[in-house]
Amino acid sequence: MLQSLETELNDINVFKAALRERFISHLQSLGLQIKDGGFGGQQNIDKDIIRKQHASQREDRLFKSEQFLISNVPRLLRYFANGDEVCPEKISPIMQRVYSNTWQAGLFRLASLTWSVPVSSGFGRRIRYLVWDQNNGKLIGLIAIGDPVFNLTVRDNLIGWDAQDRKSRLVNIMDAYVLGAVPPYNSLLGGKLVASLLRSRDIYDDFKNIYGSTEGVISKQVKSARLIAVTTSSSMGRSSVYNRLKLEGKEYLQPIGYTRGWGHFHIPDSLFNDFREYLRLIGHRYADHYEFGQGPNWRLRTISAALTSLGFEHKALRHGIKRQVFICKLADNAFDVLRTGECEPDTASLLKSEIIGDLARDRWMIPRAERRPEFRFWKTEQLLELLGSTGSKIKAHNNSSLFSA
Repeated sequence: MLQSLETELNDINVFKAALRERFISHLQSLGLQIKDGGFGGQQNIDKDIIRKQHASQREDRLFKSEQFLISNVPRLLRYFANGDEVCPEKISPIMQRVYSNTWQAGLFRLASLTWSVPVSSGFGRRIRYLVWDQNNGKLIGLIAIGDPVFNLTVRDNLIGWDAQDRKSRLVNIMDAYVLGAVPPYNSLLGGKLVASLLRSRDIYDDFKNIYGSTEGVISKQVKSARLIAVTTSSSMGRSSVYNRLKLEGKEYLQPIGYTRGWGHFHIPDSLFNDFREYLRLIGHRYADHYEFGQGPNWRLRTISAALTSLGFEHKALRHGIKRQVFICKLADNAFDVLRTGECEPDTASLLKSEIIGDLARDRWMIPRAERRPEFRFWKTEQLLELLGSTGSKIKAHNNSSLFSA
């Protein structure tokens, strides 16, 4: 019995030592160094470094999605535009709701997998959209809004919330966790168009119809929610796309500060799974403790518990990338409504998405096309290059048939 226990403890210690070394090696591959139980990186973090820190997470996502991509790219690729299929003066944006288990959901997934920074799948309440160009039937970009993080200092300080205010009225805020344009529309500042659509009558009405009267999972109380504001953050530090986002004098996104550079995106799924296995070996409840309503951000807490047990300090979750945070006010009196909960939201200035799209096209996309006409050389087959080694497999599997239509 004692010998069996000693063997088990020895196996755990061997696994622990190997996992520590793997974690340190992973951080070093990102250009980060262990320092007194935490870690530190470069003082000046540029976009290439940010992409590098996301690389392992992105490779995990692409590997897990390989069969989906091989099966679906041939039939979905036709919804992306070649550059010469885009007529800037005739771009006509329209939003389409995305529902689960539809071909539109597959297209949303494919488009998001082409981005260099992996996107979240969101949590809690979620609404997704495809943004189409009606002129040619091609995809412009993606929007997805979901429940916001509970603790966001720059947001809460701006509104003037205390802990009870936030608990009572956070239900009226969502977070845009996917927001951007796909090629070649991204080269025409299509990201600005897509971001502007957050402040649309369409999204406000959809939220009211879907979530206007819902029961809280934790509180079990029926809440009369209205979409008063949407937050979002730039994946690349300071955002050139979201800043100065105004149409006809109306500010669509307001910069409100930066996050503190903490999180877990730099921990890939393969390493996270090993953390869970280690916690399982030592009998820690976070290894399999995952149900909605059992507390915020199970993944973050699980990683933190594993790192603490492995001998690292909590600051090992400090990746150093401070994301710029923005807020989109759908009600002109948004801060009063959120701060007091006593005002009726003033949404008289909200426009339909088609009107916003036309304004954004004229404001940003047509002038950009005149200055940077090289967007016309973009070819759909270049999307496969954005899918890494999986893209090469897809091309080899289909020979030239993907692009012969």
